[in-house]
Amino acid sequence: MNYKDYYKIMDVSKTASQDEIKKSYRKLARKFHPDVSKEKDAESRFKDINEAYEVLRDKEKRAAYDQLGSNWKSGQSGFTPPPNWKDQFNQGNTNAGDPGDFSDFFESLFGSSFAGNQRAPRGRGSYQKQGQDSNAKIMIDLQDSYTGATRSFTLQDQIINQHGQSQPKERTLKINIPKGIKAGQKIRLKNQGGAGVGGANNGDLYIEISFNPTPLYEVDGANITTELNISPWQAALGDKVKVPTPTGVIDLSVPKLSNSGSKMRLKGRGLPSKVPGDFFVKLKIVLPKSLSTEEEKLYQSLKALTANNKEKA
Repeated sequence: MNYKDYYKIMDVSKTASQDEIKKSYRKLARKFHPDVSKEKDAESRFKDINEAYEVLRDKEKRAAYDQLGSNWKSGQSGFTPPPNWKDQFNQGNTNAGDPGDFSDFFESLFGSSFAGNQRAPRGRGSYQKQGQDSNAKIMIDLQDSYTGATRSFTLQDQIINQHGQSQPKERTLKINIPKGIKAGQKIRLKNQGGAGVGGANNGDLYIEISFNPTPLYEVDGANITTELNISPWQAALGDKVKVPTPTGVIDLSVPKLSNSGSKMRLKGRGLPSKVPGDFFVKLKIVLPKSLSTEEEKLYQSLKALTANNKEKA
């Protein structure tokens, strides 16, 4: 078999970074993709490019290939790996099923087990590769986490047209929002990611959840906090007040002599889950914007009464 220079195939130097290798792969894959390329040797070049990328993108395979390649004499055509090569790198396991659509050179080094999702029976003349996983973010209302919901959203994919150019294409998907989901959690949509090659499965799409901003609530994991304005007399005397929550308005008893900034905890009224979050009401004492003559007299009386009490004490 012939020795393959994967760096030359990928058009990169032996010191190329992973970003440089990835960038070159994308460029070459677009140019030689059998579905769009007009090059006569597009299919064989595409297979070589993917084989080279399979090795150079993996630190372990790349290190093993570099160690072997450094001792290979330039210009030699026949190639045989050293004895016990697979045992040395623990890469002789061939339980992955049918041989992959890789060259004999690749399989002599790493075995067919490293073909992974790119397996294709020899003789079909086709190349298979599972699509890449994709990520997206969507915004939902806080109430959706309390009740669960179904939402539609539009994605903009990048596809390769018949000229080998990348262009955007929109698609709409429906997603079930599970009850109790938190911001930052992801929902997996199987086979909705990048397209597979040669009939292989598509990748998966992972949807990250965020909440639409709301002035009423502050969300911290499964806990919800709202701020409630109360008057000085409500703080001093106590009162029953109405409090808005994501599931409706509730009655709340404010205790006497409540301080501004103090929190009242409603256990289990946060986001629903196996361990439900809590709902907190943060009290804020707010003075009136103006006082009537009678209200001012009452405040003056309160001031005098407070001063007298201090003198007696």
